[in-house]
Amino acid sequence: MTAPSPTTRTVPGRRPRRRRGRRRSAGRPRWGLRVSAAATALLLSASGVGHAMVTGVETGIGRVDAFQGMSDRPGAGAGLTFLVVGTDGRDKLTDEEKRKYHLGGDPCHCTDTLMLVHLAADRRRASVVSLPRDSYAEVPAHQDAEGRRHPRHALKLNAAYAEGGPSLTVRTVEHMTGVHIDHYLEVDFTSFMRTVDAVGGVDLCTVRPLKDPYSGLDLPAGTSRLNGGQALQYVRTRHVDASADLGRMQRQQRFLAALLHRIASSGVLMNPVRFKEVADAVLTSVRADAGFGASDLTDLAQAMRGFGPASSEFASVPLRGEAENVPGLGSTVRWDPVRAPRLFRALREDRPIAVHQGRATPATVVDVPPERVRVRVDNGTGRRGLAARVTRELHATGFATADAPADSALGAAPRTVVSYDPRWDRSARSLAAALPGAELRPASGQGPVMRVTVGADFRGVRAVRAEEPTPAPGTLGAITGDQAVCR
Repeated sequence: MTAPSPTTRTVPGRRPRRRRGRRRSAGRPRWGLRVSAAATALLLSASGVGHAMVTGVETGIGRVDAFQGMSDRPGAGAGLTFLVVGTDGRDKLTDEEKRKYHLGGDPCHCTDTLMLVHLAADRRRASVVSLPRDSYAEVPAHQDAEGRRHPRHALKLNAAYAEGGPSLTVRTVEHMTGVHIDHYLEVDFTSFMRTVDAVGGVDLCTVRPLKDPYSGLDLPAGTSRLNGGQALQYVRTRHVDASADLGRMQRQQRFLAALLHRIASSGVLMNPVRFKEVADAVLTSVRADAGFGASDLTDLAQAMRGFGPASSEFASVPLRGEAENVPGLGSTVRWDPVRAPRLFRALREDRPIAVHQGRATPATVVDVPPERVRVRVDNGTGRRGLAARVTRELHATGFATADAPADSALGAAPRTVVSYDPRWDRSARSLAAALPGAELRPASGQGPVMRVTVGADFRGVRAVRAEEPTPAPGTLGAITGDQAVCR
């Protein structure tokens, strides 16, 4: 279906519509909301539906003037950038849903985290950058709704919304990043849950059980199909390990990649009726700027039919050290003065923020990241140089190989053996996954270094990766959707 070209028109209080392709002139979401907002932005721009279909979708979106009275803005670059924010509104959830998914307490109707979602000019890539809620920020001088003037002053980034609404939030983010924001989207809990349910749930896998009494999450090891409420529990949980917010961010990235995969593989994008059903399920909880309409949806839809996990990349703003206590603000984090500008420069210049290497090499998912596992390799066969080869292959898949390889003092070994201290049993299992058929042999008091004796049955090293992957060295702290999807 080919969409008719949008015409330029001016409506009081709205920015004029433009043809896609022209350069534009400068002119706690609690837990799951960062994922919800990004998913909404990508979902609405990913279906191959026509203008007539999305016109009905447009009327279901609540409106907010996010660009009122704005001037001195960054110049628009190539591509299209959304600022997506979340609120903890839960008015449309039933009391039973609130109890079931641990959504107690009164909503604050505030923002907790913000995200930039950048769609490349060729519509073949989407970059999602999380902006930490406790970031140290300076809001520009502004006038509030009651006409009072406020000078430029410091606050936490998420407080800009409470002080000056969407417009001050947009101005603050543009000031901090230098990135021109084309559209503003705001979503809440309801949107997130309904989106997941509308696509029939999302498949997530984990190598170990995940249980968090605070969020109510209770997942077994292996693959589970999560409904909307369970998905919300998964992306908001922060008490399943010591990684806290970092681990939660990585789980959110993995979930968004899995949701995009589900949308792309379920037929939603190629079925106009199905797409409209999904869109209608979420748009009652979405607010957007007045200029975001049917023509935007149609133009983007025609270009993004092939969008999927390999097309997506995820990052959070690099930080400078640990959180610090700022008088009057409390605990805040500051952005790295070198790496953060580099990240935003990539968005402005429409460049990838992660290393894209085409189709990801299949790898076994392990619990402990291989770079945290120290390994020494001994040769238990008569094959010259085998220990050195295994050491190189283990290092190539990420393991921290230690000491020089040597011949085994125990002589010929019929089987490959991983000797380990029981205190590091999770690390041992992650290493054994890279050595198919290897025998795990506990050795109390051995310490943190795993000892591999290569036996006659050795056939090769299998690639492994962490369940929550870390960025590749030299990148901008970003991962691709293929890296985040569990295989």
